[in-house]
Amino acid sequence: MRIADVRATTVTVPLQAPLRHSNGAHWGRFVRTIVEIETDDGIVGLGEMGGGGQSAEAAIVALKEYLVGHDPARTETLRFMLANPTASLYNNRTQLLAAVEFACLDILGKHTSLPVHALLGGAVREEVEFASYLFFRYPSADGSGEVRDPDQLVAHARDLKSEHGFTVHKLKGGVFDPGYEREAYRALAEALPGDRFRYDPNGVLSPEESIEFARGIEDLPNDYLEDPCYGLNGMRRVRENTPIPLATNTVVVNFEQLATNVLAPAADVVLLDTTFWGGIRPCVRAAGVCETFQLGVAVHSSGELGIQLATMLHLGAVLPNLSFAADAHYHHLRDDVIEGGKMLYRDGRIAVPDTPGLGVSLDRDKVAEYAELYRELGPYPYDRDPGRAGWYPMLPNRDFADPTVAGRPAAMDREPY
Repeated sequence: MRIADVRATTVTVPLQAPLRHSNGAHWGRFVRTIVEIETDDGIVGLGEMGGGGQSAEAAIVALKEYLVGHDPARTETLRFMLANPTASLYNNRTQLLAAVEFACLDILGKHTSLPVHALLGGAVREEVEFASYLFFRYPSADGSGEVRDPDQLVAHARDLKSEHGFTVHKLKGGVFDPGYEREAYRALAEALPGDRFRYDPNGVLSPEESIEFARGIEDLPNDYLEDPCYGLNGMRRVRENTPIPLATNTVVVNFEQLATNVLAPAADVVLLDTTFWGGIRPCVRAAGVCETFQLGVAVHSSGELGIQLATMLHLGAVLPNLSFAADAHYHHLRDDVIEGGKMLYRDGRIAVPDTPGLGVSLDRDKVAEYAELYRELGPYPYDRDPGRAGWYPMLPNRDFADPTVAGRPAAMDREPY
């Protein structure tokens, strides 16, 4: 069995409302690149990757000459074929490698009639728990969905809890002044007694601001404080000044950084992202290191459709030390490109696929629909805020959005969602 063809299709799938974050916004939709790798005996494996609001289609297609003729079972060699650490100083292909690995594992599962989790050592759980990923949001085109103040945030969280059963809630911050966001976070905890909470400002606070923020929430049932500031040294200072565990998906995203964190701990919980780490298998290996050194692990979300969500579920299924609920943007989507539509949450959990490979198939009509939508709309600047012309964040940031400014930015008039 050898790889015979590599195809990539860029799609854009609408969100319920534009999601704001510390660096800008998802402008009402996700842009994702769907990868298909076909073998000479006709098996097609699926992969997926993002690029903020950009397409990665050309970069995937450029790998065709590397991959045609390769045995998809030799997934370890892909690490050096595609993302050699010295060559990657000039062309960072880690996320491309991940999308290819997803597809190769999907192929192997289909070839052996085994789900991917069986190829990774076997499932230790049949469902993966998820947190409600809460964002401050601009209103959608019809005026609905805005989340700007504590009351709107609480109402949104209650709606998600009612619909999906979440009992863990993560607030994506870094949009407004940290004092304002701290009060919104406290309002959330007060409104949902018995649930657990986590806060993630994407590293835009200073270590001093992070310590102040942590001290203002230490009485709450926190899972962890995620990336309050940027950098291992800053995180280490914060960790030394709060009893709240610290988590990261930005400063421990490879094995060298993981080793540094083991030798001089800065984060207590490592958030494993199947894209950022270069695939499912590296995440499994990293989780083994964390188990050895008693670091917590969780599964991170980078804005997935159903294919990448399946990789997250297979990862979550095989990790014995998965002690925290996973993240997912998934419930913000209005639709998906997989057969059967969006996967369902039950009691805050999603069942792990148990059919061969990743356990998902493409809905070709949906792929065509959202590929055409991408051709119509094109990309968007993920790292810019449509409500603040010319703005970009510093690290640490001092220029936060004004929570009194309501409504939908004029810059989004072209966006239909």
